[in-house]
Amino acid sequence: MTSSQNFEIRGQCLCGAVRFSGRAGGPEVTACHCGQCRRWSGHVWASFHLDAPVIDGQSLRWYQSSPEAERGFCSVCGTSLFWRPNGRETLSVSPGAIDNPTGLRMDEHIYVADKGDYYRIADGLPQKDQ
Repeated sequence: MTSSQNFEIRGQCLCGAVRFSGRAGGPEVTACHCGQCRRWSGHVWASFHLDAPVIDGQSLRWYQSSPEAERGFCSVCGTSLFWRPNGRETLSVSPGAIDNPTGLRMDEHIYVADKGDYYRIADGLPQKDQ
């Protein structure tokens, strides 16, 4: 499967109150090590791009985490689900919320200059400081 191929994705939060589907922009998953993502996810935030998202659930809440972006989560169970720049339809989605098989794979690490001091990145994937 190449990055130019789209495929259907379905997922949900831990309690099932928020369900979503859409077309994955490709199989690539990016791990973000910035301070905001680490605080929000509890460790490293990993995500992939979901085009034409369809979201079902009254408990989805959005938090404006910076002047440029917002994060979506379930207000019932607290699952961290989505990240998106303001005004964008395509979502960055947590692969941990996707039903198996995901068809996804880790591709790169970003913001490694900001990573926590309690872990190493030793998987051999490309790393970007920002």
